[in-house]
This record gives sequence, structure tokens and C-alpha cells, in this order.
Amino acid sequence: MKRLQDKVAVITGGGSGIGAATAALFVQEGARVVVVGRNEEKLRKTMQAINHENVSYTVADVSQVEDTQRYLRETVERHGGLDIVVSNAGIQGEFGPISDISVEAFDSVMAINVRGTWLAIKYAFPELRKRGGGSIILTASAGGLNGMGISSPYVASKHAVVGLARAGAIDGAPHGIRVNAVCPGPVDNDMMTNVERTLGAGNEAQVRAWVAGRVPLKRFGSNEEVAKLNLFLASGDSSYCTGGTYTVDGGWSASLP
Repeated sequence: MKRLQDKVAVITGGGSGIGAATAALFVQEGARVVVVGRNEEKLRKTMQAINHENVSYTVADVSQVEDTQRYLRETVERHGGLDIVVSNAGIQGEFGPISDISVEAFDSVMAINVRGTWLAIKYAFPELRKRGGGSIILTASAGGLNGMGISSPYVASKHAVVGLARAGAIDGAPHGIRVNAVCPGPVDNDMMTNVERTLGAGNEAQVRAWVAGRVPLKRFGSNEEVAKLNLFLASGDSSYCTGGTYTVDGGWSASLP
């Protein structure tokens, strides 16, 4: 039997990258999946790439209460319940020393990365309890386990996501709800390309080589490699795993001083 046979999953940030790869793998493993994001064109591309009747989408801003309630409600209405939540939506934000980053930029990162994650947990809990439990997977970052300069809003937000996984695991345990955080390192996707473009400004290849050189495995990860960890945490194979932080970073965290 497929590992997620007849399970219902909602994946935020499903229009590209890790979210889209996770959706494809979950459908392959038997789940019925709703992908969520702000960009309808990207969500349509995810659906077209997967090309399966068990994937659909909902346009929503995860930082908004009403949108969060709606994407969860629509998932339940379409499929009769909810078993898995992958809270993956996130943004990088501005780069620079803390003194140079605007308050508005900080607030925008926290709204999506932290408020959006907290809202997903808050409003998914009642639906998961109706099913006798379930799995919530939060996309944090290797930057949520260590300090990184010139990226304080992002680093602060991802540390908060790790904290939400730990707090959520304790609150969810009596109801059979598991909550875990996945902490990717450098992954070859649009977010990393944006980092290279922002920091490199014409020297993107040098930035890319420098980042890859800091990874013990000497390469970037793939969206599919992160998706495979999400699959493990979504499935019954991880039935005794909750409140954990799982790195998928090529040894990045282990190599930091």
C-alpha cells in the first residue's frame, strides 16, 4: 500500500520549490492534496506538472485569519477531512545589518513565516482532532538553528518556527497530533536563486560556489530531497516523532562553529 493512501493533505507555499515537490510526492504516495499560495499562476503550474485528479489548489494569503480558515475549510469540504498539514509558505525578506533593515520588512517576514505558521496550526488542530490525530510539518531552516548575519528577520522567523513545532507538539500530543520542523540548508530553487541575485548582483555564480563550498557534501540540496523528509514525517513511519527538528542540509549545521 502507498504510504499516504487516502490521506488528505494541505500544503502552503505549494506553487513552487519544496511545496510543489512535496505535493507531487504526496500524490504519488496516495494522498489527496490541496496546494495553497498567493500566486494562482504558480499554483496552476504545480497542478499541470502533477497532472492528477487528486491535486487541487486554493489561492490564499496565509498571514490572514479569514484566508487560513477558508483554505482549511475548502480542503475539508473537497475531501471530507484533514490528516496532514505542511506549513511551507515563507519569504526571505531583506538582507543587511539589523540597523539597515526596515521595520516594514521585518514585519512582512514575520507575518508570513511566523503568523502564517501559527494560524495554520491553530485552525488545523480542530480538524485533525476529528480524524483522531494527524501530522503537521513546518518548514523552518538551518537558519533557524544557528545565527546568520545580514538576514535577521528570516533567522528570527525560522527560530520561531522551531519553537512553534516544539510548543505545538506538546499541545497536540493528547490528541494524537504530531508537529515537527524540517530545517533545509541551501536548496536549488527560486528562493536560493533570489539570494544569489540579491547578494551577487552580477556575480551570482561566485555566490553560488561560495555557498556550496561551505556545505560538507559540496552541493545544494534538491526540492525532492526535502520532500522525501516531509513524506517520512507525514506517514506512519514517523509515528513516534514529534517536537523534533530535522535537518536536510548536507551537513551545513554540523559544520558551523
